[in-house]
Amino acid sequence: MTTGMDRSLEAVLELGRRAVFILAACMVAVSLGATVATQAFAEPPQAAAPNAARQVVGAIKAIRANTITLAPDTGAEVSIEVRANVRVLRVALGETNLANAAAIQFSDLQVGDRILVQGTPGGDAQSLVATRVIAMKKTDVEAKQELDRQDWQRRGVAGLVSAVDPAAGVVTVSAGGPAGARSVAVKTTQATKVRRYAPDSVRFDDAIPSAVAQLKVGDQLRARGTRNTDGSELAAEEIVAGTFRNISGVISSVDAAANAITVNDLATKKPVVVKVTTQSQVTKLTPEAAQAVAARNRATGAAAAGESPAAGAAANAGGRGGAGRGAGGAGRGGGGGEGDLQQVVSRMPPATLANFAKGEAVMIVSTEGTATGGVTAIILVGGVEPILASPASAQQTLAPWDLGGGGDGDADP
Repeated sequence: MTTGMDRSLEAVLELGRRAVFILAACMVAVSLGATVATQAFAEPPQAAAPNAARQVVGAIKAIRANTITLAPDTGAEVSIEVRANVRVLRVALGETNLANAAAIQFSDLQVGDRILVQGTPGGDAQSLVATRVIAMKKTDVEAKQELDRQDWQRRGVAGLVSAVDPAAGVVTVSAGGPAGARSVAVKTTQATKVRRYAPDSVRFDDAIPSAVAQLKVGDQLRARGTRNTDGSELAAEEIVAGTFRNISGVISSVDAAANAITVNDLATKKPVVVKVTTQSQVTKLTPEAAQAVAARNRATGAAAAGESPAAGAAANAGGRGGAGRGAGGAGRGGGGGEGDLQQVVSRMPPATLANFAKGEAVMIVSTEGTATGGVTAIILVGGVEPILASPASAQQTLAPWDLGGGGDGDADP
């Protein structure tokens, strides 16, 4: 018989399979972040009586004596008391019920493990007295995540939606590659899982079920499935898509208390409030790396304008210092300017909002945003003044995942 707990475990597996998608996957060593389902084990929330049993899911943040500090997938931290008579089980990733769960000791739990806890309310709203604990090892989750990431790299395609034919179930994607952009027909069936990012969230687990008819030209899309021989078609098993914004401008204010900055968008000439969360990828380019990207962009622009190859090569050589080579992806074969910037950002160390100040130029990939508020940063990059200094460089944009430079499967999903 299938129990409610077994259904929870099935939800774990499904969400675990999907959770390797992290926005800004090319920036996270990915983020796409990357974690396994932040809603793993979860079932839809239901209203409960004040003293009714509760269920909470998340990652262990700390263990002290017989108390676990849990960072849940949603909401504030929860303090969980695990008494001596409480049963603690461990399930392997891939199991769909508790038949093969192994009984373990409380002392076997480790920080980083994901757990589902059933219990009764404790002394306050943020405490719980456990009646049962079910755990998945952090290393198991990471191993599964890595396998899924490799599969998305091997069988995936990413790019911008250029056409949608809902009747035929076909989405045409302009995908980057070593030889430049090419069109790939992503074919769907009723079995294809389609999800769309929420307009105000950078989390894949906040993505909602969608349909081909809801995809739009200009969306960023990533699909996984079986390609035909020449790679011009892909029979999709899963699709994730979203509408994202590229914002470039100068910071007019920093609100550390609200974890937000206000940026004067160069494109719209209007201020935009950008929220920064723990899911946001924040970094700053070194002056050498920024100059290298700007030089490459100038060379690309010169070539497009018909200047001599020698002039373009000279401009490009100006950005080939040590930092430029490393950031640009040595051995990547001189990808386009956008590929170079993606690779530069992916190699920069993380920064925080405290590293940014009024008057700095930034480049941002954000959520679409809602009518009632600002946008949420997926990627926030500072130190970009040289890149925005010329018209050719000002056209530079980032993407929420790597869409070029190393082929369709080059980035994490």
